[in-house]
Amino acid sequence: MTVPLSLQNKTVLNPRGKISARSFSKVVENYGGLPIEIPLIDFKPIELTSELGEIRMKIQTYDWIIFTSNVTVETFFTYMTRNDLVSPHIAAIGEKTAQVLIDKGCKVHFTPSKYVAETFAEEFSSKVHPGTKVLIPKGNLARDYISTILTKLGAIVEEITIYETVFPAESKVVLEQMLIENKLDIICFTSPSTVDHFMEVAEKGFSDKLHMCVFACIGPVAQKRAEKWGLTVHVVPKQYTVEEMIKSIAEYLLTKSN
Repeated sequence: MTVPLSLQNKTVLNPRGKISARSFSKVVENYGGLPIEIPLIDFKPIELTSELGEIRMKIQTYDWIIFTSNVTVETFFTYMTRNDLVSPHIAAIGEKTAQVLIDKGCKVHFTPSKYVAETFAEEFSSKVHPGTKVLIPKGNLARDYISTILTKLGAIVEEITIYETVFPAESKVVLEQMLIENKLDIICFTSPSTVDHFMEVAEKGFSDKLHMCVFACIGPVAQKRAEKWGLTVHVVPKQYTVEEMIKSIAEYLLTKSN
């Protein structure tokens, strides 16, 4: 693949978990970069609970199910099957999330123009009315912004935590060594949790190693968290996808070199 922009053999931190790391790394490689896969987050499905059992029994009573990430989709389908989702309409935040649902044989009825909770809530509001029943599967660290807005509009919203976000212990060791050796040129954050976990290690005496790094965030939520930690964020793409983030980094490096 020939691209007009290049990461110029820069090392790029890929913070994705094992399941989705390869697709991220492939984009980096397509731009000439060297992906360094250090999962800053991993996802642990919660054990099957009576609450999850009750959700499955009444799944057909919901008007909408909202999926906020591909991790949520994959985890949800460890508890449910496509046949369980015959009646509810399905909404997805992000094209990757929508594609995972489509690959599983589901029809996606709504996606927002921008892949953030604020835009989703604003654009989805026309789909709900007093009494609309909405189910939102989520991780333990997910924001409640969407449910809050929809509840104010009269919807009956039920959130169910289906996985926990964790920082793999082995990643802490690898990340610390990479920082010691100054082997990371570009740091990518794909969520607030990746920022927090990165800084958990960096704050152990490695903060002075960061001034030469380029920091990129996939969207404004991760950017806000990074800036709260005092980091200078150099790149945030207009479209909140990995592909656009990597492209935007290449554009930034090109501008910086001129």
